[in-house]
Amino acid sequence: MHAHIVFCHPESGSFTGALKDVAIQKLQALGHSVSVSDLHAEGFDPVERAEHYTLRKEPDWFSAMIEQRHASNTDTLPGDVLREIERLEKADLVILQFPLWWHSQPAMLKGWFDRVFVSGKTYTSGMRYDRGYFKGRNVICCVPVGAPEAAFGGGGRGGDVEAMFWPIHYSLYYMGFTVLPPFLAYGIQNYAGVTLLDDEAFRKHLEDYKAKWADQLEHLGDLKPIKFPGWNDWDELGHQKT
Repeated sequence: MHAHIVFCHPESGSFTGALKDVAIQKLQALGHSVSVSDLHAEGFDPVERAEHYTLRKEPDWFSAMIEQRHASNTDTLPGDVLREIERLEKADLVILQFPLWWHSQPAMLKGWFDRVFVSGKTYTSGMRYDRGYFKGRNVICCVPVGAPEAAFGGGGRGGDVEAMFWPIHYSLYYMGFTVLPPFLAYGIQNYAGVTLLDDEAFRKHLEDYKAKWADQLEHLGDLKPIKFPGWNDWDELGHQKT
């Protein structure tokens, strides 16, 4: 199996970075190959803009969808986008490694979605959902969260985790991925803070989550994918059949 990690955090020494390292070490120990997109270190531009396209379809005004389709048809997609698509094409498993910021993924990762999931190349009107471009590949989000687990769900102050992740997971399913339940590391506050790192209980808390993540990677086959409706579940207007 080949796994590809999309790592989105400005600090490699963060706990997000530590979990990325755990994944690399564990997967390689299991005999798998691993590649990484380090979005910050590689300087990925998350902002879709006209300047990315050298051969414009509409030079006087910019539509991301029109230019993506034109670049797909003329083999002129931006190099960084092609690089990311090729990395995903080689993967059997994709890991999105990011912190939960403002109840969602960081802006850079959202921009990665905007630019890498290319209209005309990786999706079309008929190549979506259970007929998507990346059909047959698994994807899982591995996400440290600041608040404790008890604060989430059921009216807790942390919010509804399933609601927060729905846009991310549904976008991945839109692209054809088989979406596995996310791995969430709760209670990860100020990982780089000297006070907390000096606290033995907090250090054990971090190490426990590293061990849990490594164990989950070893038993990914035991996870039940998130269920979504498919093309056969909708009528011609996109309504769910009854």
